[in-house]
Amino acid sequence: MKIEIIKCLQDNYSYLIIDEKKKIACVVDPSESQPIINQLENRKINLKFILNTHHHYDHIGGNVELKKKYNSKVIGFIDDKDRIPGIDVFVKDCQIWKEDDFISKVYHVPGHTSGHIAFHFFKEKIIFTGDTLFSLGCGRIFEGTYQQMFDSLNIIKTLPGDTQIYCGHEYTLQNSKFCITNDPKNLKLMKKIKIINERLKNNLPTLPTNLNDELDCNIFLKAKDLRSFIKLRDLKDIF
Repeated sequence: MKIEIIKCLQDNYSYLIIDEKKKIACVVDPSESQPIINQLENRKINLKFILNTHHHYDHIGGNVELKKKYNSKVIGFIDDKDRIPGIDVFVKDCQIWKEDDFISKVYHVPGHTSGHIAFHFFKEKIIFTGDTLFSLGCGRIFEGTYQQMFDSLNIIKTLPGDTQIYCGHEYTLQNSKFCITNDPKNLKLMKKIKIINERLKNNLPTLPTNLNDELDCNIFLKAKDLRSFIKLRDLKDIF
């Protein structure tokens, strides 16, 4: 299984999950359709599934056109069935979603939105976290509560340390500035920031990150209790 990162809109990432033998793919959070179509047509790949982590427009904007063009099935959280355009398959928390050779465990990870989910392709040790967990950050709390977001991050923290994390936006550099401000003696973070700057200088994405790095460097994952997390999230909102 191959993952292809596709830049969309201003700072969004969509992801193609490609089965190279069968020449089929899933797309995660297609912000817009044309960049996805370009990649599919160039590689002569058929898009079979559209996986949405949540209902925000910058994650579902390409759903309808892609579904129409490729006759794809749209997969989303059951409680967001009225907010995700074109949805065909309703998934629940801790459900195993399996089609063809694609297999993923669904985690309900609310906080950013009430119906946010993550797709964990556990055989490949890959998770798509949308806007719940970013590299060196976490999502703003819009519909959920601090407790929900804290609990959602703790779910992700239980995964194997070498899990590769693909999130919804290129926010890593700005997030790193907040982390180093509040964790200034973190040598691993300093090293990671050098790598981040080098990748961006070469016009490369900072993703994927991996869970071990995030546990060492992401100050939101280092929060030991809800009170500490709330303080950090409020500080980040005005940073």
